[in-house]
Amino acid sequence: MVTSDSATSGGRAFQRVEEALRHLLATRRPGDVLPPQRELAVTFDVSRYTLQRVLGKFTDEGWIKSVQGSGMTVLRVPNAPQVSPQPGRVGSVMLGPLISKAFEQPEVSLDVYSLTSETLVGHVRVQAERIMAGEIAPERVTVRMLLPQEDHPLAYPRAKDPGDHRIWERWRAMTRQRQAEMRSLRQQLSGRVEVDLQIRKTPLTPDFKLYVLNGSEMLYGPYKVIEWDILLDDGTMVPSVDVLGLGSPLSYHPWDEDEDSHDGSFFMSMTDWFESRWTLLSENSATS
Repeated sequence: MVTSDSATSGGRAFQRVEEALRHLLATRRPGDVLPPQRELAVTFDVSRYTLQRVLGKFTDEGWIKSVQGSGMTVLRVPNAPQVSPQPGRVGSVMLGPLISKAFEQPEVSLDVYSLTSETLVGHVRVQAERIMAGEIAPERVTVRMLLPQEDHPLAYPRAKDPGDHRIWERWRAMTRQRQAEMRSLRQQLSGRVEVDLQIRKTPLTPDFKLYVLNGSEMLYGPYKVIEWDILLDDGTMVPSVDVLGLGSPLSYHPWDEDEDSHDGSFFMSMTDWFESRWTLLSENSATS
């Protein structure tokens, strides 16, 4: 079997995973536990060997450590590498640097469509810490989160056994926790920044993730559907259908006043798509 990090591309795979892991760490806090190695290997689409080499480098550099029975624990966090996005580039743009830039403006707006909002919450937490430290001082932050409804199983993630709802229940608990974290961050910033957090639910299983930042920059990435065994807290492995979210490639599209250009056309079509779903196919979250 030839993996994506075969001998001819091992160096590139190592560098790709190193960059992705550095961005992941930038959204975490000391003491946080990273996902299991098996999950990270599938997410980054590399072999366990390549992943372990990258983890070994980060361990040697003092960013993470292995704790018996708990996995890899974060010791300290790096600043997310600054990436200069170029129109139409796929897989070369990460969310972190663009959110950092967006929060340096007086008026911040984020429109987000995703499956769990886990990535968003991590990056917003980083920006909240910057605000609390006095590094940045936005005046107003508006976040609109469009998420799937939680009252019935989705196309994914789900157990392959139609009668087993444990994976869906796991997803539901996870997404509710992320929403609670966003509300907690809003509360922490109360008195410092005017924060308008709106969460709406739509009867759709997301095929892609979408981020629109300050009405001028967009990141778009389709979810790749995979089959794998998901480990539950009780140690049970459940054959499941899931998607790659963390580390999945994103394409960058800036707003362009020329609506006939590639980026201008795509930007307008996707913002229209978001507004139509937000207005016509979603409901307010009961606890938003």
